[in-house]
Amino acid sequence: MKLHELAHPAAVLPAELDGFRIELKAEQERADIVLDRPPFNVVSMLARDQLRIAFEALDADERIRIIVLRGAGEHFSSGGDIKGFLEATPEHVSELAWNVAAPARCSKPVIAAGRGYCFGVGFELSLACDFRLATETTLYALPEQKLGQIPGSGGSARLQKMVGITRTKDIVMRSRRISGRQALEWGVATECVPDAELERATDALVDELRGFSPIAQRTAKKLLNDTEDSPLSIAIELEGHCYSRLRSSEDFREGVEAFHSKRKPAFVGR
Repeated sequence: MKLHELAHPAAVLPAELDGFRIELKAEQERADIVLDRPPFNVVSMLARDQLRIAFEALDADERIRIIVLRGAGEHFSSGGDIKGFLEATPEHVSELAWNVAAPARCSKPVIAAGRGYCFGVGFELSLACDFRLATETTLYALPEQKLGQIPGSGGSARLQKMVGITRTKDIVMRSRRISGRQALEWGVATECVPDAELERATDALVDELRGFSPIAQRTAKKLLNDTEDSPLSIAIELEGHCYSRLRSSEDFREGVEAFHSKRKPAFVGR
């Protein structure tokens, strides 16, 4: 699969991406968005716009099942281009959270695989993903207090949902760094593996997710996102409606038949 074959339903993906690249792996039904601005993979204001377009384009591409967000080199990302904040217009700044939330809006599973620094917008992008794979070198932080600022792209809000207000205040108000191991213990990271095992762990998770029904995966992600703030009764009601719709899918029928036939299901995403 060639990169130029990737199309966005409403916009043109730039030929030259600012500080990141996209690797398409058709045989794995996988796309990697690789932050690549050595040495710390700083995310520019322009890159935030382009990353949103990239996620939307990959979401619309039927050949892609899983998206991986990772960093080139020793660090995921040290954060954003600090000078860019002073140069950006208020209208542009107001779009930052929408752009960074692109992994959460994406209907497909998104994995953030990060070693080394995962600070600021790098952490916020990771928090918007479905799975976070960390290593023993990973350090997560929201250091905006050191600049006289607060996280502005969903970082404190998403983190508070995961770890509660006490731990979030500790991280945000003290610009505290937490390790990949601690992130795992707190429920921020999905896995924490030895640094040399990050790629293997990422490949394994991609292969595992590819084994499930695409339509069931999309439904589960949207349901969980939509009911995060819902009362229990509403969440149960919506879960029942989603379950009912999947009952009529080809994949559910295939899953049941494969179970009774003691064979691996061949899901088609319908």
